[in-house]
Amino acid sequence: MERNPQRHQPAKNQPRPARQLCSNLRHDAPVHRVELVVLRIYPVRRIASERYTGPVAAACGRDESGIIGLVLWGEQTDMVQVGDIIRITNGWCRRRNGELVVSTGNDGALSILDR
Repeated sequence: MERNPQRHQPAKNQPRPARQLCSNLRHDAPVHRVELVVLRIYPVRRIASERYTGPVAAACGRDESGIIGLVLWGEQTDMVQVGDIIRITNGWCRRRNGELVVSTGNDGALSILDR
């Protein structure tokens, strides 16, 4: 089951959710819209579980309020590069090893705004 990085884009006539800052994200809370500069991408690895089989990579990004971890899935691991400005919508925020991490999850979307 590969994740599609462009799916679930909001309809053109729906209002865009307000942008969230890293400093406002909370553990186990939804990520409506966050925009980050990708600072680092760690090596891609393959995982196999009941819920997902495919490539995954850890990364980190920042906005004007701070730094946050990222999880990239499937095609996102090939699509995203260091220095990209990305937008994650309808994602999740969790805590891993004491630090906050965001991802698109099953229903979210990742788009590249600028390179």
